[in-house]
Formats: sequence, structure tokens, C-alpha cells
Amino acid sequence: MLRSLLPDLTPFRENRDYRRLWTGFTLSNVGSQMAVVAVGLQVYDLTGSTASVGLVGLFALVPLVVMGLYGGALADHHDRRLVGLVATLVASATSLVAAAQAWAGNTSVWLLYGMVAVWNGAFAVSSPARTSIYPRILEPAQLPAANALSVFAMNTAMTAGPLLAGVLVDRGGYRLAYTADAVLTLAAVTSLWRLHPIPPDRSDAGDDGRRRVGLRSVLDGFGFLRTAPNVRMTFVADIAAMLLAQPRVLFPAAGAVILGGGATTVGALYAAAAVGGILAMTLSGRLGGVRRQGLAIMVSVAGWGVGISGLGVALLAADGLVSREHALLLALAAMAVAGAADAVSAVFRTTILQSAAPDRMRGRLQGVFIVVVAGGPRLGELAGGGVAERVGEGWTAVGGGLACVAAVVLLSVWQPGFLRYDARRPTP
Repeated sequence: MLRSLLPDLTPFRENRDYRRLWTGFTLSNVGSQMAVVAVGLQVYDLTGSTASVGLVGLFALVPLVVMGLYGGALADHHDRRLVGLVATLVASATSLVAAAQAWAGNTSVWLLYGMVAVWNGAFAVSSPARTSIYPRILEPAQLPAANALSVFAMNTAMTAGPLLAGVLVDRGGYRLAYTADAVLTLAAVTSLWRLHPIPPDRSDAGDDGRRRVGLRSVLDGFGFLRTAPNVRMTFVADIAAMLLAQPRVLFPAAGAVILGGGATTVGALYAAAAVGGILAMTLSGRLGGVRRQGLAIMVSVAGWGVGISGLGVALLAADGLVSREHALLLALAAMAVAGAADAVSAVFRTTILQSAAPDRMRGRLQGVFIVVVAGGPRLGELAGGGVAERVGEGWTAVGGGLACVAAVVLLSVWQPGFLRYDARRPTP
């Protein structure tokens, strides 16, 4: 029974291309998560404002939306390996700029906002290209296991990256964190460089057979979504979670004022969600046998909301009800619950998209997926930062988590067919 619960390593063991991509982007994501924490801390250090930290989300959101949608179209019309490689090279150059500004003693918050915009634009192009490669190099039956391994890798990066960032920033300033990111990003470049070309599947080009890149191509992707309620609901459910209950913007204030501990506490809060995801993926062996994947997504999103409300309770309790140490333990436990729920949701959302969508649309839909997954939290950070300035960080988390649970109930009533989605007969 224990063996059946452990992760299915078949894709990693049998597919060399997947193994290289998995390793390269795991290392790169460690660096990226270090940079995310460092940027938030540096902005807060320069401004002393949670709202200013929330603005990081705005400067990330616009390029994520624009380049995510266009990057998905590029992946549907050009060699996906080449598209991903060029975008990753741009991200690598941005990491070098981040390290340089830290070593030069930059005091301009606007330079940090600009770096965030460029990096997220590059990420928005590389990610749909890379993710749409997996259905081309793996057997369909291996996709749930591969997605579980990818989520495991991401959560490992989200554990190691923030913890390392907290330690490096405390001991050596922002310079060491950004420099480590610049070095680790090279692993992703190498993994794509060694991959063979992955041109679009011309046999699935549509009725007219034309391959257009531009606004019309992007609109074709949205047109497909109008006829694909199951795929569409994977996006809507995640938007509800990230827009209503995004806690990251609250972390700097939690470490600096509420819970204490500074950068180390901030890194621990980031890492706690990832630890929950790791634990969930360590026991992911049976996820491949789940048929009602839509129902699993909705339950997972509700679990995320419960976890974020728990974080808010911990922040409120730190105001004299319990010691800071006990409040921190409660906050870490709540974020671990939220992270576990989010990891399970991510596996099934990605699997439905990859299984139900035709190859000719995968790049564009992955672009929309990236806009939702990466852009939704940024918009949530912007909203959460503004709300926290008025009602406080604790009540922001409690209210957001409860609103997320309520949204799940309403969405389930609105789209009951999604709850009946059957993985044996994937339909968009």
C-alpha cells in the first residue's frame, strides 16, 4: 500500500528528455524563488510599504498577460524548443541585471519593478512552450505522474529558494541571492539547448491548415475556450483562489512586524506552503487513478481557502492572544495545508488541459494557463496589499480564505458538469 502511494517515477526513469527538462527547471526555479523573495524584501526595505510590495504584482501582471497569450501562440506556430530557449535566455540576462544592481547598491524601486516586468514577460513565453512539449515526448497515461513530479519539483524549489533567500539576505544582503539566481538559471538554458526540435503538429492544423501568429491566433484560443467548459473551469477555479486568497503580499509585514524574525520568517512562510506541496506529492502515487478530476480540483481549491483563513487566524492571534512563537507555528501549519491543496489542484488542472485540448491549441491554452497561474497571484497581491492597508494583514487573510470557499460552492452550482468530468473520457 505504501508503495502505491509513493510518486510514480516512470516518466523520469524512462524518458531522457523529460529528465533533463525536469532537472534543469528544478534548479532554475530554486533561483527564481530566491529572486521573488529578494525582490519583495528589497522593495519593502526601500519603501516600508506593503502596498508598494503589492505593486510588484502589477508590474508582473501586464507582461504576463500580454506575453503569455502571445507566447502561447508562438508555441503553436514555431519550434517549441526554440521559443522556450530564446525566452529563457532573456530571463537569464534579467537575472544578471538583478545581481548587478544589487552589487551596485541600487536604491531605485522603479528599477526593481522594471526587472520584474521583463522577467515575467520572458517566463510567460517560456513556460507555455515548455509545458506544451510534455504531451509530445510522453505517453498520455504518463501525464498525471509527470505533472505530479513537476509539481513536486516546483514545491521543492519553493521550499529551498525562499529558505536560502532568507539566509543569504540576512547574512550577505541581496547581492548573494540575486547572484545565485543568475547561476542557477543557466541550468534551464542547458536543458532546452540539448533538447531536439519540437515543431508544431502540422497534421492537426485545423480546417484551413493555415498557421497564423498574431492577434487572430490568440483570439482563436479564446474562441476554443468558449466551447470547452471543462478546460475553462480549470482556469476559473484557480482565478477565484488566487484573486480572493493570495497571501504572499502579507509575508513581509508578517516577518517585519507581526510575527517577527525578519527575512528568515518571510522565507519560512514561503517555504511552508511548498513543504505542504512536497508532502502531498510524496503521496501522489494514486493520483493517476482519480477519475473525477474536476471534483478533485474543486475540493482542493476549497482546501486552499481554509489554509489561508488559518494563516489569518495566526496573524490575529499574534496580537497578544498567543506568543509569537506559537503564532508562527500556526501560520506555518496553515500555509502547509494550503500548499498541499494547491499542489493537488495543479496536477489535475494541468492534466485536464493536456489531455482534453488538441495539440494545435495546447500552446495558446498553456499561455492562458500561465496568465491565470502566474498573473492571478499578482493581481491578488495588488488587491490584498490595498485591503491590508485598511483592515490589516490578519483580517485580509481570514476574509480572503472564506471568500475562496464560498466561490467554490457557487462555481460548483453554476457548472455541475465539471464535477462529473471523467479522466477516462477526456473532453474539453
